[in-house]
Amino acid sequence: MNSPRIVERTSKRQFDDLMLGSIELFCLAAELESFTDAATAAGVTPAAVSRSVSRLEERLEVRLFVRTTRRIRLTDAGRTYYERCREALGQLLDAEREATGQQSAAAGVLRISMPTPYAHYRVLPILPAFREQHPQVRVDVHISNRNIDFAEEGFDLAIRGSAPGESNLIARKLEDAELVVVASPAYLSRAGMPRSIDDLTHHDCIQFDLPSSGRKIPWLFKSGEQVQEYFTEGGYSSAGDVLGGVTLARSGAGLFQTYRFVVERDLATGGLVEMLPAFGGASRPFVLLYPHKRHVSLRVRSFVDFLVETLGSARRDDATSSLP
Repeated sequence: MNSPRIVERTSKRQFDDLMLGSIELFCLAAELESFTDAATAAGVTPAAVSRSVSRLEERLEVRLFVRTTRRIRLTDAGRTYYERCREALGQLLDAEREATGQQSAAAGVLRISMPTPYAHYRVLPILPAFREQHPQVRVDVHISNRNIDFAEEGFDLAIRGSAPGESNLIARKLEDAELVVVASPAYLSRAGMPRSIDDLTHHDCIQFDLPSSGRKIPWLFKSGEQVQEYFTEGGYSSAGDVLGGVTLARSGAGLFQTYRFVVERDLATGGLVEMLPAFGGASRPFVLLYPHKRHVSLRVRSFVDFLVETLGSARRDDATSSLP
């Protein structure tokens, strides 16, 4: 009879307590851009922070910081490592809170990317209300019209004009933002008012270039239930920031199509005048995107719920106030 086979199982810890502590100190130094400030915040010596970073660099065989006499900055490899470590430490903290029943309060850093108009006219004005409800959440806002990489850049959320075809992203529509063509009274007194879409060929129409492709974005008009694209021409073009076209329109440069919520005050005060209202009603969407993960942190869930509810309530209030 054969003797039972004994299988030896060996295990090796990937991260001991010292290495985990080194990662925490590295992230703190990266966030504060200073070994000294990180040491003060952590209650250790600057030498301890320096040793921790050196320990990580030796393990990874890459340089994480560029050091000068006055400051430190992350290398490209260091930036990638920091973003992943920051996310991992946040998930560990969330898991600990859940396990101990302390996850009733959202906490940590929330990184969100959003385009210029939606940031300034929709989200930034309501962020103080969110932090009043969740004071332990620090909101890190990046205002940009470019498409971001969640994995590489460490963002929690993004707001964009459309949902990409990536299956690993959850998309929640925030609104269909109405478009409107506007011009200043000074421009209209000089060039006259267009009465039809065809009249736009005789006007200076301010262009906006799409950040993703560089091509000029078409204007949208609604005829009945059909939405039609119309490519305009003009002597001015704005790239990267759609608010540049609004400023040009306010200055009398020409006609511009933008979101109604951006120019509501201008229209109310007469600083801008709406053109071609008979062909209005077309819109473009704004979508909230975040990675599809098994574990979504409470700070992300809290912000998603807050944004959807707050913006939804604001739009319902706007609609009610416009009723006769």
